[in-house]
Amino acid sequence: MKRLLFIGTLLISNLSHAQVTSWENSPLNYNNSPLNYNNSSLNYNNSPYNYNNSQYNYNANNGVYDNSGNRIGYETQSPTGVTNVFDNNGNRIGYSPSKRQ
Repeated sequence: MKRLLFIGTLLISNLSHAQVTSWENSPLNYNNSPLNYNNSSLNYNNSPYNYNNSQYNYNANNGVYDNSGNRIGYETQSPTGVTNVFDNNGNRIGYSPSKRQ
């Protein structure tokens, strides 16, 4: 019975290996973390109070829209290359890791 459990554990651990992500893509990486000031809406470059990010600036070119054409937020890029996605209220709703090598 112990041998069967051991073999089952080995099989499951081999299958779960595909779920591992690289450190560059991990939200635990400080470059991607919302705790990093460069990724925070407290940074004026990322703030919804910055007119370049405002939903009322119709000339802004960093808006994020849903399939119906409604603006749901904006995106900014940090100095480290991480693209941050914020909703219109400044809440960080996603990111794309830096493509820099």
